[in-house]
Amino acid sequence: MPPPIAPKGEPKPKSKISASRRLSLKILLLTRASEQLEAEKEAREENKVQYLGENLPPLQLSGLQLEEIQKICKQLHEKIDKVDEDRYDCEAKVIKNNRDIHELNLKVRDLGGKFKKPALRKVRVSADEMLKALFGSKNKGSMDLRANLKSVKKEDIKQEKELNNEVGDWRKNVEAMSDMKGRKKMFDA
Repeated sequence: MPPPIAPKGEPKPKSKISASRRLSLKILLLTRASEQLEAEKEAREENKVQYLGENLPPLQLSGLQLEEIQKICKQLHEKIDKVDEDRYDCEAKVIKNNRDIHELNLKVRDLGGKFKKPALRKVRVSADEMLKALFGSKNKGSMDLRANLKSVKKEDIKQEKELNNEVGDWRKNVEAMSDMKGRKKMFDA
């Protein structure tokens, strides 16, 4: 359980460890850490020497002919190529894993955030204001949408009703047009 945080006006509670004791503990921790770092470096060097001793025996080139030396060089080049391929694969895996870690960290930050989406409100915008917002000051002419609407007169409505009545019900015309003469009438008309 963390200690309670004191308000700004009050002084911090005093530590139970004296300053000299705290300093001596810091020094001890730093010396112990440096000793461990040195031990890790030595262990790595030993592992490296052991690995090279197992996988790469010492070369004995004395008394060998030119063809045998060339053969050994080819084998070494093949080993080098294989090691380079393995190194490249490992680097690609590390890069992919780092990218995945970064993406997951971003997701965690997004999920952990306390961001609230603001409530949207209705905004009344005229056509001119909308065009101005979309195109900026490029569009100087105003656009009156009502002027472009088709005007409908009562006469047009009456004509459409008459046309619909003339055509009539499609079922009546089916029997009249069922034979070839009916089709001829349809094409003649």
